[in-house]
Amino acid sequence: MKKKITTLLLACFMIANVCPVSCFAISDKTSSKQSKKVSITKSHKQRAKSDAFKYEYINYDWWKNFNDDLLSGYIDSAIKNNYDLKMATIAVDEYYQAVKIQFADELPQATVGFSPAFTKMPNSSSSDWTFATPAFANYELDLFLKNRDKTKSSKKQYEASLQDERAVYISIASTVGTTYFNIVKLDKMIALQEQIVQDRKDIYNLMLARNKEGLTSTSDTVKANKSYIAGTTELTEYKKQRTKLLNQLAVLIGETPEKSDELSRINFDEINFSGNIPSEISSEVISQRPDYLKAEKLVEKAGIDVRVAKKEFLPTINITGIAFMFAKDFGSIWTTKNALAALAGGAMLPIFTGGKRVANLRLKKDTYERVLNNYYKTNLTAIQEVNDALVSIKLDTEKFTNTEKQAQLEREDFGYSTNKFDEGIISKLDLIQVRENVLFTDKQVVNDKIDCLVDYIGLYKAVGTRL
Repeated sequence: MKKKITTLLLACFMIANVCPVSCFAISDKTSSKQSKKVSITKSHKQRAKSDAFKYEYINYDWWKNFNDDLLSGYIDSAIKNNYDLKMATIAVDEYYQAVKIQFADELPQATVGFSPAFTKMPNSSSSDWTFATPAFANYELDLFLKNRDKTKSSKKQYEASLQDERAVYISIASTVGTTYFNIVKLDKMIALQEQIVQDRKDIYNLMLARNKEGLTSTSDTVKANKSYIAGTTELTEYKKQRTKLLNQLAVLIGETPEKSDELSRINFDEINFSGNIPSEISSEVISQRPDYLKAEKLVEKAGIDVRVAKKEFLPTINITGIAFMFAKDFGSIWTTKNALAALAGGAMLPIFTGGKRVANLRLKKDTYERVLNNYYKTNLTAIQEVNDALVSIKLDTEKFTNTEKQAQLEREDFGYSTNKFDEGIISKLDLIQVRENVLFTDKQVVNDKIDCLVDYIGLYKAVGTRL
């Protein structure tokens, strides 16, 4: 009879360990919410096997509209080597592991031990070995689904981290593109400024020669020298800016700044953007932005956290199983005659916690209100940024068109001046001064054209890459 009772207790102990897991497995097949968990797990494992999601984050095909293999190569290098992107991906895995840790609280917890002992009693010459194998199991019956809600909350945080990761990828890709085109701009600006500096040097030399002959005042000669020095200073500033941007680009693509001089780029005159930039965009496009999606997930998480805080007022129900094997002979340690087992359950309800649960509930409600207001703010900010990007494109395009017309007129004027110089009507000094006007407007054209390209990247970023 004792053996039957002991066997029954052991069976109950095993059921306490097995039943909750089996029920959960059935729930996985029948519950749509559990299938969502499986989806998260599968998608996370797929992330580790492929980098495809990274290219989807930045809409890699959109960058091909610039028809620049060098730019596409730098974007690709940044995706593979940028350390900010690597940290963002690792952060996602951290949140995924946090989901797994929280999910573990929904499962039974079991501990098994082994304890050999050698004993000798006082006033006795005999000694003997004893062996014990204790086992403990505990399962918090999630009758009110509190632990399930905690896992859901952790999942929402994980989903929000995916949007953080996507935001970093978009930001880095945009920064690479902006930095690259600013370097291309400075290449052209430096080339034009070198011509301006050479012309100002020629002007100064001519003025100096005329001053010696008494044809030009010393004051005018000094002004020409000042203009030449100012042009040289501006050229030096352009070179400094280009060096800094090259170093920045090198870091963005995961290279050492020592190799920044080796970074190739397209010639300004070969830039050809073939993409279609819309003049109007629906406000619904903000729903694609990572900050909007993140704010949405955090609102959902905050709502779940409030629900969990309310369930803290409910009792906690635990099922505990204990098995203890004790024998002097190691070979018989697992026999039922040497086993002691027990299965018990209990419900605990905190009566007084110093106002902790009430304060926690109020805290979670305040957090929910704050997160909800941040969601509303994110909506407004997103719409503003899209509108700002569209306005910048429109006005900078108009400015670029007008600057191109002005540059064309300056070239025509320089052509007339060249004819006058050939006919001996104006001096070489006058011709050089007119040519500087042409170079100055050419610099404006370069600056305005790059501004338009940067505006395109700004719109790409504002709409969450989906243009």
